[in-house]
Amino acid sequence: MSEEPNQIAAEPQLFVPDLIAATAFYTDRLGFTLMFMYGDPPFYVQVGRGGACLNLRHTNGNVFADGFRDREADALSATVTVQGIEALAQSFDVAGVEWHQRLKREAWGARTLILRDPGGNLIAFAGREE
Repeated sequence: MSEEPNQIAAEPQLFVPDLIAATAFYTDRLGFTLMFMYGDPPFYVQVGRGGACLNLRHTNGNVFADGFRDREADALSATVTVQGIEALAQSFDVAGVEWHQRLKREAWGARTLILRDPGGNLIAFAGREE
């Protein structure tokens, strides 16, 4: 009998109209590290922090259809699971990030915060009570 598959990570791909601005947001403001940049000119980037990796893919034009955020205000592009969610929230405050949702305790027990990146993607960071 063969060993059961074990998924060890997920790497969401986020579409962004300005790859350089998005890369700077994740590295300079959120503390991610540039893992690689691909293309000439660049069109694909991976950033990582701890065990989380996000792939940024350049697109021409808007990522979301007109009115999408009005209709789907909390549609997430990715969720990153975090240990030390309070410290992370404080570091984002110091970096002056724009909050979509400040740190709060959810009804299901998680503590979450949500940020909007320059491309309009909503990224949730979620952890347990500390």
